[in-house]
Order: sequence, then C-alpha cells, then structure tokens
Amino acid sequence: MTDPGASDDLREAAQRGAGEVTATVIVDAPAEKVFAALLAWERQSAWIPFTTVRVVEGDGGEGSLVEAVTSVGPAVLRDRMRVVRVDPPYEIGVVHCGTLLRGPGVLRCTPLASGRSQVVWHEWFHLPGGPAGRVAWPVLWPGSKFGLTQALRRFARQVEQGRLP
Repeated sequence: MTDPGASDDLREAAQRGAGEVTATVIVDAPAEKVFAALLAWERQSAWIPFTTVRVVEGDGGEGSLVEAVTSVGPAVLRDRMRVVRVDPPYEIGVVHCGTLLRGPGVLRCTPLASGRSQVVWHEWFHLPGGPAGRVAWPVLWPGSKFGLTQALRRFARQVEQGRLP
C-alpha cells in the first residue's frame, strides 16, 4: 500500500461491524487440499454465484488485494479485500475495504478425523445506512447466511470431486 492514509483506513475497516454472518461445511478432503482450494482466489468464481474474483495486487498471499465483483442483472457489487493473514492450512484473514462492504472476515479450516475438514466462513460487516442499515440487517441476515452456506456447499462438492483447487 503506497497511500499513507490507506493504513488508517484499513485499520478502521478491520474493526468488527454490527452485521455478522457465519457459514460452516464439512469437506471430505484433508485440510491441506481444502486450504489450497480456499486460497485459489480466482477459482472462487466457480463456487460463488454471479461472482468473478481476481487478484488485483500481489500473489494472493498476505498483503494482496483481491476483488470480487458480483453482478445480477444491472446490479453490480464490488468487494475489495486486503489479505491480512495466511496461516496454512488453518486460516485466511481478510479485511473488506471497499466503499460499501467493509469489515473483517475469516476462512478457517480445521482438520477432522478420517481425512475430513471443517470450513467456517465468518464475516463482520459495517452496516451502511446508519440506523436504517441496523434495522434492515435482521431482514437481510437470513439471505446472507443462506447464500454463504450454499456457496460453501458448492465449494465442498467441487473439492471432493477434484475440481478444486
């Protein structure tokens, strides 16, 4: 990051927001394979609907900037994330640092018996719109959780079928 004010902005974005969502899935594959698939940013387009993911800066590891663009008809949501932690094969930490989506997120991979793994996707978002955003969150949350859970299930199937990483 070359912008001196960017580090302050990233620190602010890294604070947990009031919007929180978690999704979990069990994958019938070892943690190392699952983690590699999670870190394959541009392959996320295969399991996150309507979304194209690319690495904008860096190699996808710590310090990289990743952009996910979700398009449904004319609506476009641009999500920029700074990768702040990579701890193979256990954890990837990001900070959503765009204009609309802001807040920390984590993808955790836990090895289980019989070569399986548990993946937990947890996000804390700063809710836009002030008080109106906080009022709307309980209505939006179930859809967010459902969408994350469905994406993780698709991810698990693709890893188990050998299509990821």
